[in-house]
Amino acid sequence: MIRLNTFGTFLAPYHRIGESPFLGLRRDLELVKWCDDLGLDEAWFGEHHSAGWETIGDPAIMIAAAGEMTRYIRLGSGVVSLPYHHPLMVADRFVQLDLLTRGRAMLGVGPGALISDAAMMGIDPVTQRPRMIESLGVIMRLLAGETVTHISDWFEVREAKLQMLPINGSIPVAVAATTSPAGMVAAGMHGVGVLSLGGGLVGGKKDLAAHWEIAEETAAKHGKTMDRANWRLAMRVHLADTREEAIRDVEEGREHERHGYFRRVAGLRSETTLEQEIAEGTVIVGTPEDAIATLEKAREETGGFGGLLVLGHEWTNREKVLHSYELLARYVVPHFRGWIDPVKDSYETVISHKRDYGSIAMAAIKGAYTDAGKELPPELNPANLR
Repeated sequence: MIRLNTFGTFLAPYHRIGESPFLGLRRDLELVKWCDDLGLDEAWFGEHHSAGWETIGDPAIMIAAAGEMTRYIRLGSGVVSLPYHHPLMVADRFVQLDLLTRGRAMLGVGPGALISDAAMMGIDPVTQRPRMIESLGVIMRLLAGETVTHISDWFEVREAKLQMLPINGSIPVAVAATTSPAGMVAAGMHGVGVLSLGGGLVGGKKDLAAHWEIAEETAAKHGKTMDRANWRLAMRVHLADTREEAIRDVEEGREHERHGYFRRVAGLRSETTLEQEIAEGTVIVGTPEDAIATLEKAREETGGFGGLLVLGHEWTNREKVLHSYELLARYVVPHFRGWIDPVKDSYETVISHKRDYGSIAMAAIKGAYTDAGKELPPELNPANLR
């Protein structure tokens, strides 16, 4: 089975109404810096223009700012809503970000999540998914260095060619997928990565394995292949030192978000409890051991995926949020990357040979005393060696 080898954060973001938007954006950047310090791999920033909760209007600006604060972490759009933009501008902007971050930029795309965003721009929501697919086709060709002419009913490119190309020859591209199959179809058409958001959102568990099959079937029809290593699941995660503490930490914040955003803004009426969502594996709230068990189960159910993105939330205070990411990096990431096995093996090997080492150590110590012309102290024996 494919190794779960990519860990990071996905920041829509979700900030409570009534709080300083300035401080909310600063917290987002500080969290990405924390993830970089912890050795996590990726951070993705959303694009939203209304409703007040998700306050990043341009992920490219956040990527540029985060790029100056970090050294290693890869930075992506989660996502650029393609129907809102001219495809040449998207491709050109992300190549520039790739250069500014020395090859750390990633392009995540989607049709646009909020009807209120599309309404303000006079965009018919029915057109958003086909426009995303059409725009992505042009962007992929531009990023490959092609000269593109494409006449559409909503944009035109005429002998368009990028004046700069990605540092490493390409930029990782991923398509957001929630409930409908559109995201998987678009990913399959181009053989790019997938950001599965639906599995970690309110509304019940999604059949992620069936979604992946759609991507693979579409890819086969278009002469492409899908790589599970580039399939990332975005889930809400909160870890603490005990399961009871983790649940206490998030109960109030989760309900506030559920009512203030998912019911009042998104219109979802799911009545699932936190305990039900934990049992279903749509959220991870507990200890690092609980996280490992839930992710192992998800790997079995889906057939394997390559990445976990913690869907950013502010269910609890800042210190506990940061501690949760630290527990992820300290215990969960090493488990899935196989870092713990050689450490444990070395520990067990030394323990199993402890009796053998005592006599060898005593012989060396006795020799040192003899060389120094001294008698070995009678109280010195293998039982009290350091």
